[in-house]
Amino acid sequence: MAVGTLPGERARPRVERRPVAWAVLRPLLTLFGLLAAWQSVVLATAVPPYILPPPLAVLETLATNWQLVLGHARITGLEILLGFLLGGLLGAGSGLVLAGFATARRWLLPLFVVSQALPVFALAPLLVLWLGYGMASKIAMAVLIIYFPIAAAFYDGLRRADPEMLDLVRLLGASRFDTIRLIRLPAALPSLASGLRVAASVAPIGAVVGEWVGSAGGLGYLMLHANARMQIDLMFAALLVLAAMALALYLAVDRLGRRLTPWQAETSSDF
Repeated sequence: MAVGTLPGERARPRVERRPVAWAVLRPLLTLFGLLAAWQSVVLATAVPPYILPPPLAVLETLATNWQLVLGHARITGLEILLGFLLGGLLGAGSGLVLAGFATARRWLLPLFVVSQALPVFALAPLLVLWLGYGMASKIAMAVLIIYFPIAAAFYDGLRRADPEMLDLVRLLGASRFDTIRLIRLPAALPSLASGLRVAASVAPIGAVVGEWVGSAGGLGYLMLHANARMQIDLMFAALLVLAAMALALYLAVDRLGRRLTPWQAETSSDF
């Protein structure tokens, strides 16, 4: 029996807490390690800079053209955020409809699954044709990529509620709305948080692919034109900014997921 627990009481999982300084230092060490590995590859292979520029040249280009890169990053960032919000709302709403209504599940679930067999990237030219070269087609592309992970994860979480708790609230006369609000929704929040994390990691793909197909601005547009002009250092600079934006979105969603499920304590395990 663990110290501080009563007889018959299960010991709570031990959560390791690291200092705040280590939480800040660790990503910096990872970043420096990646930059060092990048520089080592450039030095070891003597690859031409028009194929793989050294990291210092990319950082210098980013510092020189920061206004240009920042202007395009604002466009892409807005497309990603709007696509993530709309995709999240549609995905969560679809999960609720599929889990709450058997008729909708019988009719929509087969379409929901079959629709994923169609390559989403193949729809990018059609979205640009239908919605134009503006921001709408890029947001729609991001929504299509984000929608399925969130809807599938949330629907799966809503189905995995404790059957005994469901039987209990039915015996107590709870309505369908109360059952969803009190039992199914709390049980599905961890799955929803996982779906949001996956969606955050793939959200930039939709916006950038849409910009590659046709756009007048954005980091994808900048990368495409920099590649055509053999400005590979500028292309890598835009890629670094895009990676930083994707990482920031993922960390924000991860923090939100932890707040949504405070009862889920994280445990560390050694394999």
